[in-house]
Amino acid sequence: MKLDELKPLEALLTGDFRQIEPHLQALDKHLILRTYLDGYTLGDIDTKIWLALRGNRAAVSFIKRGSLVNLARWFNFIEENHPEIQAEVKAKDAAAKAKVAAASKAGGNYALALQNADKGVVTRFLPEPSGYLHIGHAKAALLSDYFAHQAYNGTLRLRLDDTNPSKEKEEYQDAIIEDLALMGIKPDTLSYTSDYFDYLYEMCVRLIKEGHAYADDTDQDTMRDQRFKGIASKRRDRSVEENLRIFEEMKQGSEEGLRNCIRAKISVDNPNKAMRDPVIYRCNVETPHHRTGTKWKMYPMYDFACPVVDSYEGVTHALRSTEYTDRNPQYQWFLDTLKLRQVYMWDFARMNFIRTFLSKRKLAKLVETGRVWGWDDPRMPTIRGVRRRGMTIPALRDFIIKQGPSRNVVTMDWTTFWASNKKEIDPIAPRHTAVLQKDAVKVTVTGSGAPAEPYSAVKPKHPKNREVGTKQVVFASELLLDQADAKSFKDGEEITLMAWGNAFVRQIAPGDPIPSLTCELNLAGDVKSTEKKITWLAAQGQKLVPAELWDFDYLITKDVLQEEDNMEDFLTPVTETMEDAWCDEAAAHLKKDDIIQLERRGYYRVDKGLGDWKDGEEGPKGKRLVLFCIPTGKTGPK
Repeated sequence: MKLDELKPLEALLTGDFRQIEPHLQALDKHLILRTYLDGYTLGDIDTKIWLALRGNRAAVSFIKRGSLVNLARWFNFIEENHPEIQAEVKAKDAAAKAKVAAASKAGGNYALALQNADKGVVTRFLPEPSGYLHIGHAKAALLSDYFAHQAYNGTLRLRLDDTNPSKEKEEYQDAIIEDLALMGIKPDTLSYTSDYFDYLYEMCVRLIKEGHAYADDTDQDTMRDQRFKGIASKRRDRSVEENLRIFEEMKQGSEEGLRNCIRAKISVDNPNKAMRDPVIYRCNVETPHHRTGTKWKMYPMYDFACPVVDSYEGVTHALRSTEYTDRNPQYQWFLDTLKLRQVYMWDFARMNFIRTFLSKRKLAKLVETGRVWGWDDPRMPTIRGVRRRGMTIPALRDFIIKQGPSRNVVTMDWTTFWASNKKEIDPIAPRHTAVLQKDAVKVTVTGSGAPAEPYSAVKPKHPKNREVGTKQVVFASELLLDQADAKSFKDGEEITLMAWGNAFVRQIAPGDPIPSLTCELNLAGDVKSTEKKITWLAAQGQKLVPAELWDFDYLITKDVLQEEDNMEDFLTPVTETMEDAWCDEAAAHLKKDDIIQLERRGYYRVDKGLGDWKDGEEGPKGKRLVLFCIPTGKTGPK
């Protein structure tokens, strides 16, 4: 790499892992025979790039794995042999904390006095691998990360709660780990509830032996009704010996074992229904566990496994959404009854959005029935879905951190969510031009400034940010305009052709749609005096790039879906629209995940660039840009 290639890297190493990975590989290759990036001593380039990497958790995590050996060697060498750089590290860390404090001041209140925090803070994020992470999970993960790594010098544990083999897959497990990395969340440890199946089994045996749990073969509907009415099960007074015998039958998956479950013997008629003898073990012989296979025929329930393993793993503070508030006394009961180490709980409000549901069961149904393209569909409220729609990781983190750990449950509009993203992308999104193919209007340019032959000129990609770069803009005597613009013109009206100059509208050909018109250039005209600023494309002198412009609607028609509502009754009939367009030739260089602004249309994320198509994949349309419209926050999705 040359010096002029190294200099821009500092700014390019602040993104998520997918954005920075090619740059990491380039640095690794550059360092094969070098101790320093530039020269033979620590210079400005090495310092800036090292600090940029040090400030990016996703980068540091990847480098520490050592798969890029040259980059890892250089990174560790700088850290160990140049203590002078630590002053700059501290300055950067202080600036980052100041930013978080400012975000907290602007949004959520983080003035929480966690109990016994002076003795150490260990938080945990506990997702079930039964689907992809959604934005509700993102809040839980980011808050746990904040209190472990920023508010306190603590530890964040990631534990995958894999206790229900019927719903869980290795695919989901891997996706959760990857999504956390993309959000810049680096857990200090990774474990699985299945790691503790033997320990949980022993704890359940203890509960039974001490008279705090019993086996019950009451059918599910009757059990639900009895719990609701506060009626004791007829099996509640079974002897300890009988309960232990049946528990072993459950372990073997026998016919008798399959008829039973194990319930904690807490209360029959407690006003808090979560305390009414909850089920803590149930059988499952139909589906092998994705990690333990067929070793176990019964599995612990979340309500039992969660407090027991939290305590065993050393978690000090369990942050949970307010939907678990009623279960907090139950959580404490297990700790007290089994005489386990105390774990403190803090409830925070889950993020709710209008016309959106975050139930993994319902989201999975949309995927399974083909209503959406998959878990990463841009209409889905998953991390991958909102990222594919165009949400940036910095904006996502900033938005969630601003919500804070408040317990107040509110249903938010999507506008504030997407408005935070616009602040991130507007200053850096290159500008391009698109004209819809179906009714593009042919325009003949006349006048003294009309080009005899097409020519190109270098123009900035962003009018207010020269660092975004430049592009070639082609000028010609034949143009394409949008039909909607042409229909708004009056003969003789003066308009502005953006990035060119003024022109008078002449000779509008009759018809609907309008087939053609003429524009007489008036480059001496005042662009501030015209009402209409028009985007255009030269129809000569460049190879226009075909593109699909996609936009998306909400998946459901009701602002808040109630538990009793049938989801099928409220699904939006049509949630996607696509229009074919032509883009300027400079758009041919766009690649997947680039974010651009199409002048006067809005912001778009590139889902596929021309170079992202596999052989034979493009179909009859051929290779084309696939662009997803990014909401701006003004009105949310259309």
